[in-house]
Amino acid sequence: MTPLRTALFQSSGELSDVERNIEILDAAARRAAGAGAGLLIAPEMFLTGYAIGDDIHRLAEPADGPSAQRLAEVAVAHGVALAYGYPERGAGGETYNAVQLIGPDGQRLANYRKTHLFGGFERKYFTPGDTAVVQADLHGLRLGFLICYDVEFPENVRAHALAGTDLLVVPTAQMHPFEFVAESLVPTRAWESQLYVAYVNRHGVEGEFEFVGLSCLAGPEGGAALARAGRGEELLLADADPEVVRASRAANPYLADRRPELY
Repeated sequence: MTPLRTALFQSSGELSDVERNIEILDAAARRAAGAGAGLLIAPEMFLTGYAIGDDIHRLAEPADGPSAQRLAEVAVAHGVALAYGYPERGAGGETYNAVQLIGPDGQRLANYRKTHLFGGFERKYFTPGDTAVVQADLHGLRLGFLICYDVEFPENVRAHALAGTDLLVVPTAQMHPFEFVAESLVPTRAWESQLYVAYVNRHGVEGEFEFVGLSCLAGPEGGAALARAGRGEELLLADADPEVVRASRAANPYLADRRPELY
């Protein structure tokens, strides 16, 4: 198995401008594909922007809506898989904070709804999802999905590890003063659950929120993140290697040595 070159697109796009954000993602996909990436990940709520108030409901779309169809065309045009955050309109009219994966052939491979909503803003506008582990296979790796606050619960990440996730895709809208989550907690999650974590953040100020950037790809071998973005817009490239996952799990048998009957 060859490593999966992964592109982490740290960007906030344009607030409430879906058409422009699709154009921005198209340009990023072109750059990512040109650098050999097989997967491009955009941040939480990238399609519409995060701090957009009632526009969240107005701009929400079904998982198979017109923007998904447009982005399928982008994926096919550049031969790269796309994972992007967006507000999903459910069958009953509810709105979910979601991430969708579209394969390089344009097929929708996975859709995950954020299960742990953060703060009053998210609880006002979103319904929490109720499926803990959503996965898809891509280029020899099993991908799993969480969104932002979800990754701060170790039980969530461990559930993915036990389900065989190799690369955990985490679009995020991480804000000040919680930089330590990106800097320390995310690499720890990758180590303790023996998987890769791709943590892809927004940046800059949106309304009352100041997003801190610091996107990273952290690996199962521990230590510092394999790649780390700064505070501004950036296309960060790093490899997720299935052979490294297997070797690291053999050398660091946290999962095999668990004694769940005690806890």
